Amino acid sequence: MRQITNQLLMIRPVAFRLNEQTAVNNYFQKEIKNSSKEVTQLAQAEFDEFVRRLREIGVQVKVIDDIAHKNTPDSIFPNNWISFHADKTIVLYPMFAINRRQERRMDVLDVLGLQKSRIIDYTEMEKQNIFLEGTGSLVLDRVNKKAYCALSVRADESLVKQFCKDLDYTPILFVANQTVNNERKSIYHTNVMMALGETFAVICLDTIDNKNEAEHVVQNLKADFKEIISITEQQMHSFAGNMLQVEGTNEIKYLVMSQQAFESLTEEQISKIEIHCSILSSNLKTIETLGGGSARCMMAEVIE
Repeated sequence: MRQITNQLLMIRPVAFRLNEQTAVNNYFQKEIKNSSKEVTQLAQAEFDEFVRRLREIGVQVKVIDDIAHKNTPDSIFPNNWISFHADKTIVLYPMFAINRRQERRMDVLDVLGLQKSRIIDYTEMEKQNIFLEGTGSLVLDRVNKKAYCALSVRADESLVKQFCKDLDYTPILFVANQTVNNERKSIYHTNVMMALGETFAVICLDTIDNKNEAEHVVQNLKADFKEIISITEQQMHSFAGNMLQVEGTNEIKYLVMSQQAFESLTEEQISKIEIHCSILSSNLKTIETLGGGSARCMMAEVIE
């Protein structure tokens, strides 16, 4: 069992825009004034450069184009509808936004050569308005079999526990909030406030208002010998929690993040990360602004 991989699935956008259906509870999303054609071109350029940088360090990236007629503006974030696991299990997840449900594509398994995998499909739960959005909602410690999850409309507690039962994980549950117009509101996905590497965790503990829940998270991370690298809520809004550790050529490890996330970090935080691995960043400003997600959201780890 390994925490990280050198194989990623990424979906190239063809009609990227702000998704009004997700903006109701994704407070990271903001509109920009460019035309729809310009927005898509900017997002594609950011995507292509990001993929180029990942491949340059030796990460194997399988790129699949989105399908234009499906009207799936968030297809660039595949980790929300599918996850891959070392026992050849694939999990399909129920999505909050109706138009995001069109992102699910079984032809992806054909492209990846994973047609014979065991599939656990929770998508029927959408009919009951029960949602769990993949490794956006779940930050997985694959080695220690723990699933960290900030409960929200997009992360139903009962379904988190069902996932943990089905895949033999222990749930580490809490509520994470952010300040929006002077109100504390639930963060839509765990992976914007927490990233888990082999030997460290980048986390915004300030978002966990319940002290007992925060301590429970800290205790579990320390029990598994993870160095805790804390970020502020302001840094989280620059997507400093939305990171993924990957493996490149010669088993060299990298923490992948956006340029905005990197620029928000202090020298001390960067030094702490670089004790564990190198850093790779790329400009994702258009994708972050309109999509409300960043580098980690764009990468679905292919674990075999």
